Amino acid sequence: MLRSIMITGANSGLGKEAARQFALRPEVERIVLACRDESRAAEAQLWLEESTGRSIFEVLIVDVSDPDSARAAVDRMQEPVDALVLNAGGMGGQKPLGITSQGVTNMFAANMLGHSILTEEMIRRGLIKQAVLYAGSEAARGVKKMNIKRPALKTFSSEEFTQVINGTYDGKLDDMANYGLVKLMASLWMSTMARKHQDLQFVTMSPGGTSGTKVMDKLPMGMKLMFKYVMMPIMMPLMGMVHGVEVGAKRYVDGLTDPAYLSGHFYASKESTVTGPIIDQGDIFPLLYDVRVQDNAWKAIHAFHPKVEAAVFA
Repeated sequence: MLRSIMITGANSGLGKEAARQFALRPEVERIVLACRDESRAAEAQLWLEESTGRSIFEVLIVDVSDPDSARAAVDRMQEPVDALVLNAGGMGGQKPLGITSQGVTNMFAANMLGHSILTEEMIRRGLIKQAVLYAGSEAARGVKKMNIKRPALKTFSSEEFTQVINGTYDGKLDDMANYGLVKLMASLWMSTMARKHQDLQFVTMSPGGTSGTKVMDKLPMGMKLMFKYVMMPIMMPLMGMVHGVEVGAKRYVDGLTDPAYLSGHFYASKESTVTGPIIDQGDIFPLLYDVRVQDNAWKAIHAFHPKVEAAVFA
């Protein structure tokens, strides 16, 4: 039974809606809104209190694309949570493949680097009691109907994953291909974490094709115009490839409260769609559960935060 939950990116979209749905469960007594912007977090807290009639929300300021911010946020935590929802992310802003001061792409920073540091530092300090849920994506296994190809590397070695992370991979990878690979690495990392920390549950759950989020506002202009004004409002509804934010957020809630979802597994929509029933993605993409590939991704990710690796897994 989950009594306390922390959600990253909780000031809008899926994160805020997930906070609302968790708050409607009587057993939940505390929800930490982990947000980058203090004023927007305060607005979200007020809205949540008014919409749920409960004063169980608190704010933790953290930018999960910044490792220093992630570590500082953990320093400020006074008590543990039962579950952590790694929801924040996106395409990486106006320059998805631009390189940060940590030597990683903006896309990787937004979706994975700070999240992995936040999670592992919280584990090291005993600040997660039960479970971690990561917001995956069907892009991690491809969606033929949307012309999103299955992530493909030559060997899926740690060296290749590292090249994707730091933007030096020599293959032809557009923004969506990079996004799929980053989300794939995140799922693989979650599976390795499940094996290393068997006292905790690690579930990767895609919210699916969801309207009502602000992800598209941060896309490069060409992609923003296409997705915000053509794909999401017109094409995807016609194809049955989009659902509301309430449905996407409920996947998070189910992923943490339904014992049918197994630790170390990745759940999302059926093949060639991003809505509808949820299935184990290993049934359509067996590479996800290749332990060698999982560990290769974990190793590549840890090349960019060795201090946490030494502390947690020495």
